[in-house]
Amino acid sequence: MSIRVVVADDHEIIREGLISLLSESEVEIVGMAADGESAINLARERRPDVLLLDVRMPVLDGLDALARIKSELPEQIVLMMSSYDHPGYAARAVSLGASGYVLKDAPRDELLTAVRRAALGQDLWSREKLRRVTGARVMPQETSHEDVNLTKREWDVLKLLADGQTNRQIGDHLQISPETVKEHVKHLLTKIGVADRTQAAVWAVRHDLL
Repeated sequence: MSIRVVVADDHEIIREGLISLLSESEVEIVGMAADGESAINLARERRPDVLLLDVRMPVLDGLDALARIKSELPEQIVLMMSSYDHPGYAARAVSLGASGYVLKDAPRDELLTAVRRAALGQDLWSREKLRRVTGARVMPQETSHEDVNLTKREWDVLKLLADGQTNRQIGDHLQISPETVKEHVKHLLTKIGVADRTQAAVWAVRHDLL
């Protein structure tokens, strides 16, 4: 029995690569989309067994598309894809109802297993993945965002950090040095009451600050 899949990614080479990877299996590609809006339309029209949805896409990004799809088609199975093993993305995917989060460079067997398990209604969130994306929840000193007194610059740094950017990338974006970014990160971690960048990203997601 075939597994009907829609692939949504804004890069043609990725879409074609996924078709090649999933060929000679029971997976049948029944549609391809290059942006979030098109992915939503295809989900409505084709009702695939699994929607493979890229996180970063134009028009409407994958996580916003996921939220709309789950609101309109709550039974639709969605696997999020990304080039980045980023806890902030994974945390939002968990909270929005995705069945899993797979990396684009995953081996063929791993990708096929993910699609097969998702099609069977199984979540792919491992204990380790859930621990990473919910780690901040178990910290007793974690602070409510209403009580956090971050400066405007620290908020800017937090949002870029949660978006997966490095200190150098954040510095380039804000036109400050990586060393200054490092100091801002140190201060905001203390104010939020978390131990590391991963927990800061999850904290930002949980408080809808992205």
